[in-house]
Amino acid sequence: MSEFADVKAVEKVVPQTSAVKSFLSGGFGGIASVLVGHPFDLAKVRIQTSPNGTYKGTFDVFSKSLKADGVRGLYRGMSTPLVGVTPIFAVSFWAYDLGKKIVHAIPGREPRELNLAEFAFAGFFSAIPTTLLMSPTERIKVILQTQGSGANKLYNGPVDVARALYKEGGMASIFRGTGATLLRDGPGSAAYFVAYEVIKRSLIPAGGTAADLNPLSVLFAGGMAGVAMWTIAIPPDVLKSRLQSAPAGTYKGVADVLRVLLKNEGPQALFKGLGPAMLRAFPANAACFLGVEYSLRAMNMVF
Repeated sequence: MSEFADVKAVEKVVPQTSAVKSFLSGGFGGIASVLVGHPFDLAKVRIQTSPNGTYKGTFDVFSKSLKADGVRGLYRGMSTPLVGVTPIFAVSFWAYDLGKKIVHAIPGREPRELNLAEFAFAGFFSAIPTTLLMSPTERIKVILQTQGSGANKLYNGPVDVARALYKEGGMASIFRGTGATLLRDGPGSAAYFVAYEVIKRSLIPAGGTAADLNPLSVLFAGGMAGVAMWTIAIPPDVLKSRLQSAPAGTYKGVADVLRVLLKNEGPQALFKGLGPAMLRAFPANAACFLGVEYSLRAMNMVF
């Protein structure tokens, strides 16, 4: 991979962000992402886990959710990611920053900006610790998003789901889908951070730095990073949603989910939920990176 050519690629040493600031700014970005993107995530999960023909598309999910539960129905299951999102995104951005520092610390490596492969490594690395927090949160969220309404409602909230899952199969039940989550988020995070870094640098004014980017540029780079991630993350996300929402014993693992899905529905089923995922990807991740960048700038002004 070649270096970034015209972005101060030979800056003496890339300024290092402290671990605390990376952690806190990631938390701010995650909260912004969930608030903006949750209705689209709900639509994605319902389309992925419902029998064919249940929904005509994203806006059919919205319509039926509004009819059944009102506006609150669009935010069903949001309490889990909202409560968990600060540590999840905080760990993601902290681990991404740590991954970059690991690259910079390689013996004999010249002090220069990372190249594309190195950014991809840092992005993939960020998914490893994040998965440990993401998997149980996603498991609970998916169950809340796919349960029925009214008389068919099984759980009162995330604590109720967690209690039931633990009773069903202990911690293994709560962490079901961890491998599938890493299968989705490893390559997805690599694409996510590479796309953000490439686009952000292409928008930096001549002779300027990343600090000179205006909010619209940050929003665009963040939004396109989300699109890049979900372009490759949808197939493993379908498998993860199926595995995490199915009753115990339905599948032996993610490979079994893939086998059953291909046999019964064909390869096209691997792209279920692509519409709402893409509709969500741009605004949610634009909000995320705006929260990250500007909270980081605010912290840099204070300490």
